[in-house]
Amino acid sequence: MKKKLLLMIPLAVFFVLAGFFVVGLDRNPREIPSPLIGKPAPVFSLPDLSDPEKTIASQDFLGQVWLLNVWASWCVSCRSEHPLLVEFAKTGGVPIVGLNYKDKTVDAQLYLRRYGDPYVASAMDADGRVGIDYGVYGSPETFLIDKQGIIRYKQIGPINEKALRETIVPMIKELKQS
Repeated sequence: MKKKLLLMIPLAVFFVLAGFFVVGLDRNPREIPSPLIGKPAPVFSLPDLSDPEKTIASQDFLGQVWLLNVWASWCVSCRSEHPLLVEFAKTGGVPIVGLNYKDKTVDAQLYLRRYGDPYVASAMDADGRVGIDYGVYGSPETFLIDKQGIIRYKQIGPINEKALRETIVPMIKELKQS
Protein backbone atom coordinates (compact mmCIF):
# COMPACT_ATOMS: atom_id res chain seq x y z
CA MET A 1 0.00 0.00 0.00
CA LYS A 2 2.83 2.40 0.89
CA LYS A 3 4.57 1.68 -2.40
CA LYS A 4 1.40 2.51 -4.36
CA LEU A 5 1.02 5.75 -2.41
CA LEU A 6 4.66 6.69 -3.09
CA LEU A 7 4.12 6.03 -6.79
CA MET A 8 1.01 8.23 -6.82
CA ILE A 9 2.80 11.30 -5.43
CA PRO A 10 4.89 12.03 -8.56
CA LEU A 11 1.82 11.43 -10.70
CA ALA A 12 -0.23 13.89 -8.61
CA VAL A 13 2.57 16.47 -8.78
CA PHE A 14 2.68 16.03 -12.55
CA PHE A 15 -1.06 16.66 -12.91
CA VAL A 16 -0.91 19.76 -10.69
CA LEU A 17 1.97 21.20 -12.73
CA ALA A 18 0.20 20.30 -15.99
CA GLY A 19 -2.89 22.13 -14.71
CA PHE A 20 -0.85 25.28 -14.01
CA PHE A 21 0.70 25.01 -17.47
CA VAL A 22 -2.68 24.73 -19.21
CA VAL A 23 -4.06 27.72 -17.29
CA GLY A 24 -0.92 29.72 -18.12
CA LEU A 25 -1.33 29.03 -21.84
CA ASP A 26 -4.73 30.72 -21.71
CA ARG A 27 -3.31 34.00 -20.37
CA ASN A 28 -2.25 36.99 -22.45
CA PRO A 29 1.30 38.11 -21.52
CA ARG A 30 0.39 41.69 -22.50
CA GLU A 31 -2.15 41.79 -19.70
CA ILE A 32 0.36 41.90 -16.89
CA PRO A 33 -1.35 43.95 -14.20
CA SER A 34 0.57 47.07 -13.30
CA PRO A 35 0.77 48.04 -9.63
CA LEU A 36 0.66 51.67 -10.83
CA ILE A 37 -2.90 51.51 -12.19
CA GLY A 38 -5.02 53.80 -10.02
CA LYS A 39 -1.97 55.48 -8.51
CA PRO A 40 -0.30 58.83 -9.25
CA ALA A 41 2.01 58.73 -12.24
CA PRO A 42 5.66 59.09 -11.23
CA VAL A 43 6.78 62.68 -11.50
CA PHE A 44 9.54 63.47 -13.98
CA SER A 45 11.36 66.43 -15.45
CA LEU A 46 13.61 65.58 -18.39
CA PRO A 47 15.32 67.34 -21.31
CA ASP A 48 13.21 67.87 -24.42
CA LEU A 49 14.40 65.76 -27.35
CA SER A 50 13.96 68.63 -29.81
CA ASP A 51 15.67 71.19 -27.55
CA PRO A 52 17.72 69.76 -24.65
CA GLU A 53 17.88 73.23 -23.07
CA LYS A 54 14.14 72.93 -22.35
CA THR A 55 12.56 70.46 -19.96
CA ILE A 56 9.41 68.40 -20.15
CA ALA A 57 7.73 67.68 -16.85
CA SER A 58 4.85 65.35 -16.10
CA GLN A 59 3.27 68.19 -14.10
CA ASP A 60 2.91 70.17 -17.36
CA PHE A 61 0.03 67.86 -18.30
CA LEU A 62 -2.04 68.03 -15.12
CA GLY A 63 -5.62 69.02 -15.85
CA GLN A 64 -5.77 67.04 -19.09
CA VAL A 65 -6.01 63.42 -20.14
CA TRP A 66 -2.83 62.34 -21.93
CA LEU A 67 -0.85 59.37 -23.19
CA LEU A 68 2.76 58.70 -22.27
CA ASN A 69 4.33 56.51 -24.95
CA VAL A 70 7.68 54.88 -24.19
CA TRP A 71 9.62 54.47 -27.42
CA ALA A 72 13.12 54.25 -28.91
CA SER A 73 14.67 54.38 -32.35
CA TRP A 74 16.26 50.96 -31.79
CA CYS A 75 12.87 49.40 -30.90
CA VAL A 76 11.53 47.25 -33.74
CA SER A 77 8.04 46.97 -32.19
CA CYS A 78 7.86 50.77 -31.89
CA ARG A 79 7.96 50.97 -35.67
CA SER A 80 4.86 48.81 -35.98
CA GLU A 81 2.78 51.08 -33.72
CA HIS A 82 4.27 54.38 -34.87
CA PRO A 83 2.07 54.96 -37.97
CA LEU A 84 -1.02 54.39 -35.80
CA LEU A 85 0.23 56.93 -33.25
CA VAL A 86 0.90 59.46 -36.02
CA GLU A 87 -2.65 59.04 -37.34
CA PHE A 88 -4.17 59.15 -33.85
CA ALA A 89 -2.25 62.34 -33.03
CA LYS A 90 -3.90 64.02 -36.04
CA THR A 91 -7.32 63.54 -34.43
CA GLY A 92 -6.29 65.79 -31.54
CA GLY A 93 -8.01 63.44 -29.10
CA VAL A 94 -5.37 63.75 -26.40
CA PRO A 95 -1.78 64.91 -26.26
CA ILE A 96 0.72 62.11 -26.75
CA VAL A 97 3.95 62.64 -24.85
CA GLY A 98 6.93 60.57 -25.87
CA LEU A 99 9.39 59.10 -23.40
CA ASN A 100 12.44 58.36 -25.50
CA TYR A 101 13.90 55.40 -23.63
CA LYS A 102 17.62 54.59 -23.45
CA ASP A 103 18.29 56.09 -26.85
CA LYS A 104 20.82 58.33 -28.54
CA THR A 105 19.53 61.85 -29.18
CA VAL A 106 20.64 61.95 -32.82
CA ASP A 107 19.08 58.55 -33.58
CA ALA A 108 15.79 59.53 -31.93
CA GLN A 109 15.60 62.84 -33.78
CA LEU A 110 16.31 61.12 -37.10
CA TYR A 111 13.63 58.50 -36.34
CA LEU A 112 10.97 61.20 -35.81
CA ARG A 113 11.99 63.06 -38.96
CA ARG A 114 11.85 59.84 -40.97
CA TYR A 115 8.62 58.31 -39.60
CA GLY A 116 6.68 61.37 -38.39
CA ASP A 117 6.31 62.92 -34.96
CA PRO A 118 3.06 62.15 -33.12
CA TYR A 119 4.27 63.74 -29.88
CA VAL A 120 3.41 67.14 -28.47
CA ALA A 121 6.73 66.71 -26.68
CA SER A 122 9.27 63.94 -26.31
CA ALA A 123 11.38 63.66 -23.18
CA MET A 124 14.81 62.04 -23.23
CA ASP A 125 15.18 59.27 -20.65
CA ALA A 126 18.74 58.38 -21.66
CA ASP A 127 19.58 56.36 -18.56
CA GLY A 128 16.13 54.76 -18.24
CA ARG A 129 15.48 55.95 -14.68
CA VAL A 130 12.04 57.37 -15.43
CA GLY A 131 11.21 54.17 -17.27
CA ILE A 132 12.12 52.26 -14.12
CA ASP A 133 9.85 54.52 -12.06
CA TYR A 134 7.00 53.65 -14.44
CA GLY A 135 7.76 49.93 -14.27
CA VAL A 136 8.64 49.71 -17.95
CA TYR A 137 9.44 46.16 -19.07
CA GLY A 138 10.61 47.33 -22.48
CA SER A 139 9.44 49.51 -25.26
CA PRO A 140 6.95 50.27 -26.51
CA GLU A 141 4.66 50.77 -23.56
CA THR A 142 1.91 53.33 -23.27
CA PHE A 143 0.24 54.81 -20.21
CA LEU A 144 -3.12 56.59 -20.14
CA ILE A 145 -3.01 59.29 -17.47
CA ASP A 146 -6.05 61.22 -16.26
CA LYS A 147 -6.52 64.91 -15.42
CA GLN A 148 -5.36 64.39 -11.83
CA GLY A 149 -2.18 62.62 -12.93
CA ILE A 150 -3.43 59.10 -12.09
CA ILE A 151 -2.43 56.17 -14.33
CA ARG A 152 -5.63 54.56 -15.60
CA TYR A 153 -4.30 52.10 -18.17
CA LYS A 154 -1.05 50.52 -19.31
CA GLN A 155 -0.50 48.97 -22.74
CA ILE A 156 2.47 46.65 -22.84
CA GLY A 157 3.83 46.27 -26.33
CA PRO A 158 2.71 48.06 -29.45
CA ILE A 159 -0.72 49.63 -29.65
CA ASN A 160 -2.77 48.12 -32.44
CA GLU A 161 -5.97 49.31 -34.08
CA LYS A 162 -8.17 47.07 -31.93
CA ALA A 163 -6.63 48.18 -28.61
CA LEU A 164 -6.92 51.81 -29.64
CA ARG A 165 -10.53 51.52 -30.82
CA GLU A 166 -11.91 49.16 -28.17
CA THR A 167 -9.95 50.10 -25.06
CA ILE A 168 -7.95 53.30 -25.20
CA VAL A 169 -10.36 55.66 -27.03
CA PRO A 170 -13.39 54.68 -24.90
CA MET A 171 -11.33 55.20 -21.73
CA ILE A 172 -10.16 58.59 -23.00
CA LYS A 173 -13.77 59.66 -23.65
CA GLU A 174 -14.82 58.53 -20.19
CA LEU A 175 -11.89 60.25 -18.48
CA LYS A 176 -12.46 63.50 -20.34
CA GLN A 177 -16.04 63.61 -19.07
CA SER A 178 -15.08 63.09 -15.43
